[in-house]
Amino acid sequence: MSSAKSSPPPEQGSFIWTRRLILFAFWGVVVVLGLPHWLWTTSIHRSQLPLESMNNWADGKVCRLQYPIHVKLRYEDAGFDETNALAAETQHVLNALNQLPLYQFHITGDLANASSEQALLPSHVRDTLASRENSLIVNIQNDKKIKTPQAALKSLIPVLDVRHNPARTGDSLTAFLAREISKVFSHEQNYMHHLLQETPFESKEYVNRFSPEVKAGLDARTTRAFKYASTYHLTFSLFVASSSPSAWNIQQALEDGIYPLIERLSPVNRFTIDTQIQLYASFSPSIAGPQYNPITREWQLQRPDLSGFINAAEWPLSPSIGSGPTINFVLYVPSKHQSPLVLAETGGQSWIVPQWGGVQIFNPADKQVDQLTAEDLRPAMLTFADQLSTLVGLPPSPSSLSLRISGLTRERTTSLILSASSTLGALSRLTLKLTSIAIPDSVAKSVSETIHRLDQACQHMQDGRYLSALENARTAEEEAEKAFFEPSMVGQVYFPEEHKVAVYVPLLGPMAVPLVLSAIKELKKLRERKVKVA
Repeated sequence: MSSAKSSPPPEQGSFIWTRRLILFAFWGVVVVLGLPHWLWTTSIHRSQLPLESMNNWADGKVCRLQYPIHVKLRYEDAGFDETNALAAETQHVLNALNQLPLYQFHITGDLANASSEQALLPSHVRDTLASRENSLIVNIQNDKKIKTPQAALKSLIPVLDVRHNPARTGDSLTAFLAREISKVFSHEQNYMHHLLQETPFESKEYVNRFSPEVKAGLDARTTRAFKYASTYHLTFSLFVASSSPSAWNIQQALEDGIYPLIERLSPVNRFTIDTQIQLYASFSPSIAGPQYNPITREWQLQRPDLSGFINAAEWPLSPSIGSGPTINFVLYVPSKHQSPLVLAETGGQSWIVPQWGGVQIFNPADKQVDQLTAEDLRPAMLTFADQLSTLVGLPPSPSSLSLRISGLTRERTTSLILSASSTLGALSRLTLKLTSIAIPDSVAKSVSETIHRLDQACQHMQDGRYLSALENARTAEEEAEKAFFEPSMVGQVYFPEEHKVAVYVPLLGPMAVPLVLSAIKELKKLRERKVKVA
């Protein structure tokens, strides 16, 4: 007996349409509501960045760095026309001697006895007023007692005093002036070329192979000094190995030795100060300690001990005090059993810790001193002032403090322009390489502000307005750093596409499988019906 396989009864048409409507409704919700909402919530906002301008700045194509130096000649025994003629001849010779074309010297004449209100003022007051607008003032005086021209640069104001014997023709006054003016800015030119080397802003017209000594000095300036910051915090610490001295007149000592330098540096940097005292301060356990020399009757610190002299574990020297980097100045008073304490190699009592601070050893003449007076602290404060100059990057020459601060302003402005330009280039490469990261509007705003400030800094630099250029360059560097390290953007750099797949598949997979399979099944049935009808 043969058994016939029973087939299900044919499905009613109303059931078919009901199933299709339900499936269509599900897909309608997914396509019309779900998919747009998912795209909207998971889309990445990328603000438009001026990539071309950013790359042009990074490649050094936008700004040509120039440093105009204004020099004013004052010839005591010469008329206005003669002084101007000497200025023109000196500028011609100086341009021939000038090694770095980025520096442009503009020499003009000025009557030393001009009939003006300022001419009635004392000479040092006139020089101070004029130095606010000029990089260098050259005062020339005739002196029949000398054989060759002599030049002396004043220590505080940018004034070069020149004595010249017009009866002596062995050395031309024009050539002498050109050499002396060039000598004043020679170190700054060398450092600027060293700073610009191997950067897009490097001057291709200037090829200078530094001697090993000069290069070592330029490298030492770079490694010792702190990175530029608008504000530095200065901490002056007295560490005593015993119980005395237990007090110091630090306020008066700072007013005498440190505040004058800080006031002169105020256009470039701002400073905050605090002080502290710690008794029974022991040496760091990582050093061997001082060794007694019976010949000199001194306790000596060996060179290997200097790098580990600071007892960071017990001495309260926090690097996070204040809004900017902390520069530490340590005055260490050894115990009477290890005094006098000096450096073994040089016999000195102070040294610099690069990008950290300075250390000064104080050996009191009186073993039982209880308080250090301002007079006792005067040598230490002078040493700390020199160390502060080195740590903030103040050039070691020329001897005029005003000219050194002017040179520091140009150097810091240049370094900030280089840093901001490099950051713009790095941000441009990052956004092009990682297309999945977000670019918030705040980043675009910071980039726009950076480019605007860089344009202003470059223009003001070319106009000789160096303090304004420094302020704009400082803002440009801050905005560029803020744009590059935007928290929301940095977080997505470390969130690759594979992580997104791992998140979405467990959520969408269980919903997508039945919808897709049901749709495929209905399409197959629809096709079979069309075949039967045909």
